[in-house]
Amino acid sequence: MSTIIEDKNSSWIAPSWCSWSKFSESMLRTVEKKILGYLKTAYRGWYVDIGPAVGPADKIWTISLNEEAQNTPLILLHGLGAGVALWCLNLDSFAACRPVYAIDILGFGRSSRPPFSTDAATAEQQFVKSIEEWRREMNLDKFILLGHSMGGFLAASYSLMYPQRVEHLILADPWGFPERTPETHRKPIPLWVQVVAYTMSPFNPLAAIRAAGPWGEWIINKVRPDIEKKFSSLITEDGLITQYLYQCNSQSPSGESAFHSMTAGFGWAKNPMVQRIDKLDKKIPITLLYGSRSWVDNSVGEIIKEKLCDSYVQLQVISGAGHHVYADKPEVFNKYVIAACEYSEVGKLSDTTPSANIQTKSTEEVELDHR
Repeated sequence: MSTIIEDKNSSWIAPSWCSWSKFSESMLRTVEKKILGYLKTAYRGWYVDIGPAVGPADKIWTISLNEEAQNTPLILLHGLGAGVALWCLNLDSFAACRPVYAIDILGFGRSSRPPFSTDAATAEQQFVKSIEEWRREMNLDKFILLGHSMGGFLAASYSLMYPQRVEHLILADPWGFPERTPETHRKPIPLWVQVVAYTMSPFNPLAAIRAAGPWGEWIINKVRPDIEKKFSSLITEDGLITQYLYQCNSQSPSGESAFHSMTAGFGWAKNPMVQRIDKLDKKIPITLLYGSRSWVDNSVGEIIKEKLCDSYVQLQVISGAGHHVYADKPEVFNKYVIAACEYSEVGKLSDTTPSANIQTKSTEEVELDHR
């Protein structure tokens, strides 16, 4: 079991926003501690005051592991509706030989919930600004940046704006990269999904959880009965993951609203990352990790390779994994993340290593590697 060192002065409690909701700051804190209590590595949790980044006094909830290690730090950015505790299957492996920092992105989890802009580009810039203000407060110079889904989109956006800070960019099933394709070229979407998407389009993506009030956890279990199973190899107490997701998403939908402002239709970004990824500093290595069963279109990985033909781009499609690739196949995922971290330290591009020498593995090859 892990040990937590939580700053006594880090207690910051947001007011309850709706009596119908069963959100409780103390419950969120308790459930998070229970999940992270399964870690073998000691961790520290505290609020980082980033000042008026978006709101008047924003704070970002942060956890760290193995801070004293000398290797390049690894920073983790979660996806929509998630938080630091969902990295529980990965943190021990990542922290074995380097500092690891995971944050609740501003507007999510235990972090502040300021009102973001409703303009897509401005909201994206606000997210990036909050990450940079966090970095400044943490006094981190260079680091490896890993983002999942929405976090991958923000990680790429941050890398475009602050390339001097990023040693290696790792994108796990990133959202918002491909351009919106004509309906005739898209994968068939079940009719019920189309109906739900159309009905909920004026609302935030997770509005149903809040609308259900005290039945929010039941909604999560019905919609995603598989979510608990993903973490069952580590978490033995039933319902912890569902409780955590409910507590993260039953409060004011600040970051969620910003995400909604950045979306265009079903699963697309108004400002797709693929349109500007060619502006990324070619010295930044990129590792792309997709799940073979994910709804995210991994063919954009080949487009990224073409646009960054002078850069190191490693593309991996992990067999049997869905969108939550970090939880579906954690051992395989951890292996590739650790390899990317090691590359950034001992295998950097040089005059004797051609930048176009890019290794790509197919789904079948990945599966063979791990029999």
